[in-house]
Amino acid sequence: MSEHKKRDLIGAIKEKGKTLEAEMSFFDHIDVLRKHLLRSLLVIVLITIGAFWFSDFIFNTLIMGPKNPDFWTYRMMCKMVATWPTLFGSDFCITHIDAKIINTEMAGQFTLQINACVMVGIMLGIPYILFELWLFIKPALHDNERKSASSFVVFASTLFFIGILFGYYIVCPLSVNFLTNFTVSPDIQNTFTITSYLSSVATLTIGSGVIFQLPVVIFILSKFGIMTPAFMRSTRRYAAVIILIVAAVITPTADVLTMVVVAFPLFILYEVSIFISANIERKRNKELYGVARVKKT
Repeated sequence: MSEHKKRDLIGAIKEKGKTLEAEMSFFDHIDVLRKHLLRSLLVIVLITIGAFWFSDFIFNTLIMGPKNPDFWTYRMMCKMVATWPTLFGSDFCITHIDAKIINTEMAGQFTLQINACVMVGIMLGIPYILFELWLFIKPALHDNERKSASSFVVFASTLFFIGILFGYYIVCPLSVNFLTNFTVSPDIQNTFTITSYLSSVATLTIGSGVIFQLPVVIFILSKFGIMTPAFMRSTRRYAAVIILIVAAVITPTADVLTMVVVAFPLFILYEVSIFISANIERKRNKELYGVARVKKT
């Protein structure tokens, strides 16, 4: 065999070895991710099992709470009417919610109990899921990136639970009151299945928690250079319109004050996201300026 063919053969073997090593590295990452997902699933299952001990409280107090006129939000609204009668109309005080909820399936209430406990397990397990996600991506980050993202789990979890509370105490009761009383014809009676009611409560509550992750999403996009504060400032008017539309959909359209109350935290989140993106861009420009000065010297 000539020397040229030997070099080609050795080069092909090395290239094949690198490809095999890369494939093994990829599958190793998949295996590590699988372990993180399994641990997260295990924690959710354990919390769900523990939730069965409090299933009566979860269902009767938490889930059915927004349907009860004695719910905390409705009581606060009535107190606001009593304190500022000229500012809030009498319709702002909710004392009756005319909603009939039925079960149409034989195993419906048993399934409801399981679904409610699973929902609680997922919500309470979010901090641990974020922690496992952090453990998975941490080895791939540089030291400065690890420092800047070290509070990721606490920050994201705090925003999520603030969103959950906002969704449960503000968005959910206002939406339940509006949807249960909304009719297109007096001849049509509103009767809801328990599955539909649970789905609405879960969607509005967990959805609010997800929406409150906007600063976290902007942080990640800004780190990759996809989102910039200049773009967010230039599109602020469009974001304001979208926020008002979302608030109008989930609140009584005739009540402008309630719509503003719902939209206000979303405006705050958008402005906080702009601040986060600007801070990341400022640090990036500072690092680039430092590197440029070093090269010149």
